[in-house]
Amino acid sequence: MSKFNILLVDDVSENIHSLTMMIEDCFDVNIFSALSAQEGMEILMNQSIDLILSDVQMPEIDGFEFAEYLKGIEKTKDIPIVFITGIYDKDEYKTKGYNLGAVEYITKPIDDVLLNSKLKVYIDIFEKSKQSKEEIEQKNKLLIHQAKMATMGEMIGVIAHQLKQPLNVLSLYCDDVKYSYELDHIDDEFIQDFSKHTSEQIKFLSNTVDNFRNFFNPDKTKRLFSLEQSINKSLELLLKQVEQNSVTLNVSVSKEDLVFGVETELEQVILNLITNSIDAFNEKNIENKTIEIKSYSKSKYTIFTFEDNAGGIPDDKISKIFDPYFTTKEQGTGTGLYMVNLVIKTSFGGDLKVSNTDKGLMYTIVLPNYEKK
Repeated sequence: MSKFNILLVDDVSENIHSLTMMIEDCFDVNIFSALSAQEGMEILMNQSIDLILSDVQMPEIDGFEFAEYLKGIEKTKDIPIVFITGIYDKDEYKTKGYNLGAVEYITKPIDDVLLNSKLKVYIDIFEKSKQSKEEIEQKNKLLIHQAKMATMGEMIGVIAHQLKQPLNVLSLYCDDVKYSYELDHIDDEFIQDFSKHTSEQIKFLSNTVDNFRNFFNPDKTKRLFSLEQSINKSLELLLKQVEQNSVTLNVSVSKEDLVFGVETELEQVILNLITNSIDAFNEKNIENKTIEIKSYSKSKYTIFTFEDNAGGIPDDKISKIFDPYFTTKEQGTGTGLYMVNLVIKTSFGGDLKVSNTDKGLMYTIVLPNYEKK
């Protein structure tokens, strides 16, 4: 527990000694002493002082000048000052002292009972203030802990959502093996295809876990990469889902369009957008399912748009689409688009907009194509 700190300023060492003895007889406090205003200032700059007891009559800088100087410094302007004097006890001097920030006058010879009663007031105020600060600190710690737990819960939800996608694809491949076996369609080509695609999904699962582990790491490796290549990798991972759901993908992306960031994080964004569109197609029984992806570069940014023809969502809900746990699906978790927004804005330092078109939803994503210094 921190103690009450008192600074004694007097050019006579005997006065400081006797005053120290009087205070220590009654209070458990820390006492600092200075034989001049200059020494006092040095202590005040290096220590946290709660009360100053200062003589008025001192050489070079007197008590009044010392108080005036303290009033102009942010760290010391609110420290209460008690003047101790045997000479400057007339009303005009007291008024001057009060105007400079003094809160009390004690005249010499010092009455130890009066001194103790005055000190007790300031120490009691200090103790109550300390208790209030400790209560606020405890409440702040609790709030920070609750915020951390809420964030952890959100991230666990996001991770679960991300892992579900490749697991669903692996499930489709397993079903494919079963049906192909029953129809006697399993041959070398089938096995090679099965091995290739399932290995890709397993690798993606492993990378996803690693990416989330490093998501909040400011030192994660970022580099320039091809947007077209990132989109193609994402489409390869979702090839089975795209085929199973008869989705037509129209991709118009230039080889010259580059993005600066972590490539696998953008792949996760694209995967989320595609799977969201597939879910919307199926919920609304859309027949000619189409997704269009286009890109272009402008100055220091690469912009790409993602549009489906699933009919969009009500205008009164579109502003909430990136909120955590908000979903328009019956079985949705609301974490997929929350993660998309988090990655684009936090990790890439880009921007993301969503709007309804005459076909469905359009996402406009702006990403830097250079390393920000």
